[in-house]
Amino acid sequence: MKILFLGDVMGRAGRAAVKENLPRLREEWRLDFVVVNGENASNGMGLSGDHAKLILEAGADCITLGDHAFDQKDMMQFIQTEPRIIRPINYAHGDVPGRGSRVFEARGGRKVLVAQALGQVFMKRPFDDPFSALDLELRKHPRGGLVQASIIDIHCEATSEKMGVGHFCDGRASLVVGTHTHVPTADTQILPGGTAFQSDAGMCGDYNSVIGMEKTEPLRRFVTGMPKSRFTPAIGEATLSGVYVETDDRTGAATRIEMVRQGGRLSQSGPL
Repeated sequence: MKILFLGDVMGRAGRAAVKENLPRLREEWRLDFVVVNGENASNGMGLSGDHAKLILEAGADCITLGDHAFDQKDMMQFIQTEPRIIRPINYAHGDVPGRGSRVFEARGGRKVLVAQALGQVFMKRPFDDPFSALDLELRKHPRGGLVQASIIDIHCEATSEKMGVGHFCDGRASLVVGTHTHVPTADTQILPGGTAFQSDAGMCGDYNSVIGMEKTEPLRRFVTGMPKSRFTPAIGEATLSGVYVETDDRTGAATRIEMVRQGGRLSQSGPL
């Protein structure tokens, strides 16, 4: 199976890049399944229903969210009517709208598990343990058994925690990829048990910025320690950042992983 995972879509620039480029990439790379993290797609804070529709119409099979999952209030209702959107499995105690994992059907009837978890290190509030939540999902959906592939989005600050999740899921997931920090890491690899891994997929946004935000206000706060205005997403040409993975349908193991950087300022890379 040929899988594309795109990192955090950041504001209008990120949405435009997905809309303009994802249909072409689906065709050129003969993609079977596409996951897009959309948690910053609406003005850098959350995802609205209208912007979710745009990403799905561009060719995403699944959208994952993150710690800003419900910053756009209409997502509380929208996620209950759109099963292709996945919020973090350990978002909060009690009754939370939506689902943290789902088995999707890819091209040819193949089954793909997608699950997302929030990390705990350096995060603003203590979410439930991601390791036990992911362990339960992977036990219920064995790779190469009930599903042909399994994709884990670990949304957190610390690269150490993301690496920990990668090794914890090695041999059980097809892909573990980090989101949230908006900077693509250079550790793309297949772990010993056949799990493709990258600590952070990066963002789909304008890299002439501070993690996707227009530079003036973040720099002012770094230099003076004083806020003056709200952060606003940068609106220059975006780079689509993520990972491309090929898997063995029989075992669910990854056979290839490549960094993806398309358009914008970053050096270009992809599977071709």
